[in-house]
Amino acid sequence: MMPAATLLERHLANLAAALPPYQRCEPLLARWGATLAQRLTAGGRLLVAGNGGSAAEAQHLTAELVGKLRDDRQPLSAIALHAETSALTAIGNDYGYDEVFARQVRAHGRPDDVLLLLSTSGGSGNLLAAARAGREAGLRCWAFTGPAPNPLADACHEVLAVESSDSQVVQELHLVSSHLLCEYVEQAMPEHTGDTTPRYVEPQVPAVSSAPAEGPVRAGVEVVLDGGAGRPVEA
Repeated sequence: MMPAATLLERHLANLAAALPPYQRCEPLLARWGATLAQRLTAGGRLLVAGNGGSAAEAQHLTAELVGKLRDDRQPLSAIALHAETSALTAIGNDYGYDEVFARQVRAHGRPDDVLLLLSTSGGSGNLLAAARAGREAGLRCWAFTGPAPNPLADACHEVLAVESSDSQVVQELHLVSSHLLCEYVEQAMPEHTGDTTPRYVEPQVPAVSSAPAEGPVRAGVEVVLDGGAGRPVEA
């Protein structure tokens, strides 16, 4: 009788089963990376949102873009909408939880910005509302989801769907996707392609001269008069 598979063996088996179809996502990630590099270096913005574990992964992605993945480069504008806790709770309290991302999309999104929504199920109401708001505002809407078809995939312009029924595997490959997307963004940046487009330059702080000022240096108060006699009193 064969021994039962351990938790690790079962998990790795599910992950291994999802890898062959996932490899077909590379052209999509490369194209998204090139699009983001062009739009973000031109002053555009990436808005990202998710719930639970997907929220953590979305925030991981924005951190890599505002900071860096590998090499130093200009910072890129990327905002994790779920990290705006005061806005999130205020909107949820006043308008309902389905509006927590959509209202922020309407506030921050501009035509030609990109909205990326992460969901293992593809059925979260607040992400569906955000996708509708994004399309109405002229944003390009993308999604990372689990198996398609699903409502979020249908609501967005394009989707990277991980073909696995195991939500843990879906989230793990979403993390791989975030890292690859950042790598493709950095690969397409002007400093990597030889493009001569002006890039962000860290502002230089003007040097402070150490040379002594001309004339005598005075300190203290010199306008106090001695009993009205008109003679300055030295401080």
